[in-house]
Amino acid sequence: MDAGGPPPPLFLLAAATTLLAAAALGWLLLLAGGRAAASAGRRRRSASAAARLPPGSTGLPLIGETLRLIAAYRTPNPEPFIDERVARHGSGVFTTHVFGERTVFSADPAFNRLLLAAEGRAVSCSYPSSIATLLGPRSLLLTAGPAHKRLHSLTLTRLGRPASPPLLAHIDRLVLATMRDWGRPGAPAVRLLDEAKKITFNLTVWQLVSIEPGPWTESVRREYVKLVDGFFSIPFPFAYLLPFTAYGQALKARKKVAGALREVVRKRMDEKAETGGASKNGEDEEKREKKDMVEELLEAEGGSFSVEEMVDFCLSLLVAGYETTSVLMTLAVKFLTETPTALAQLKEEHDNIRGIKGKDQPLEWIDYKSMPFTQCVISETLRVANLISGVFRRANTDIHFKDYVIPKGCKIFASFRAVHLNLEHYENARTFDPWRWQSKNKVQNTEGASLFTPFGGGPRLCPGYELARVVVSVFLHHLVTRFSWEEAEEDRIVFFPTTRTLKGYPINLRRRPDYDDF
Repeated sequence: MDAGGPPPPLFLLAAATTLLAAAALGWLLLLAGGRAAASAGRRRRSASAAARLPPGSTGLPLIGETLRLIAAYRTPNPEPFIDERVARHGSGVFTTHVFGERTVFSADPAFNRLLLAAEGRAVSCSYPSSIATLLGPRSLLLTAGPAHKRLHSLTLTRLGRPASPPLLAHIDRLVLATMRDWGRPGAPAVRLLDEAKKITFNLTVWQLVSIEPGPWTESVRREYVKLVDGFFSIPFPFAYLLPFTAYGQALKARKKVAGALREVVRKRMDEKAETGGASKNGEDEEKREKKDMVEELLEAEGGSFSVEEMVDFCLSLLVAGYETTSVLMTLAVKFLTETPTALAQLKEEHDNIRGIKGKDQPLEWIDYKSMPFTQCVISETLRVANLISGVFRRANTDIHFKDYVIPKGCKIFASFRAVHLNLEHYENARTFDPWRWQSKNKVQNTEGASLFTPFGGGPRLCPGYELARVVVSVFLHHLVTRFSWEEAEEDRIVFFPTTRTLKGYPINLRRRPDYDDF
């Protein structure tokens, strides 16, 4: 194109944009699993069953309400998409048509609880094909039934013990190592989300394969970022031949990450074969604490896991440990910065802990249990931010709820966000208020179990939920005891395709007087 020529007319740009959007939407329908044949089959369901569906609208032909949903989640306030439909239909459960197929949306905590508990029976997981391909068929997210149960149990064994002294000490060291160059004279602003992601990635790698931060972890992380970027991209056919597309790059990156993990797994298998499975120190293998997840897998069920099962499993745990915890750390700092009274109370709590321990002593489990207000801050960040907006499920059988029947095969979205930000469930629900978790109200009783579900629930409850709280608590402890800060530039939260800050939340840091050097 001639750089000196006149710009194209606006209507041509609009037409081109429309065509591109239409093409992208077509592939988006495939991404969400909306195959035409399956959709046609669902449309052939009896009129009587359709009449008993929750009320709603299917929107425009083919497109449905997909564009409205995406448009809402691209704004700082996506709530109206659900709020308006709940108000219009007078029900916390309504029907819409998104990503190529009819979908029942739930903003009803009782129905959400039913869906979470019915996993593997009345409902099953349903994820976009791009995610399924990039994670692999043997990943924790995609397995079901007995296979999921054994993988979930193994994950809980490894990640569900944050009180382990070696693990807590490693988290402490890793956080401090990441902060070592922060706040020095002349140092640039820190993009907090990027730094938080380094912490969570390196911690997860260490838990999986016992490799410390260095060239290997950094090379894997670079490829891993490309892989994650492909989760919500368009899965073009033969995308591996189109490396210039996000999905093509993600497939290529997935191959590299899997190859790096596969090399580690095979090396560890060879080492185990050479020693005959015996511990180097002659310890009882049944009683000895396994050093990482790969060792857990090699010993589990008589060593029955294949190499590819272990690779897919480890890759899926990288996803679970990388994105959500780092965003939680970042948004906790953002909300605290915007709520000075909460920040002051948090500093007081952690300064008291540091005053008892002394300047350089590492944190221990008893210190973590002495952070009640920190837990309030974390809970409120989880409630307001909604890192996991909700979960997709597919009905394995007709589901009866109130006066409705949701037919077998129908896609369902259980919205955690809609419940967490509902004014009927939380006073001033859209305001960051960590003190609400100090009072004995319904958010802390039995009813609260269905009102607060940031880690999901049922058989797929996140096995690392307590570990995530520990990591964020240690991070906040060292941040508020060692630094003061202010925003380097204005930033805002976006919610599509995932929750995050638009600019990575850049902040200018200053070291507190007692920590000029550490």
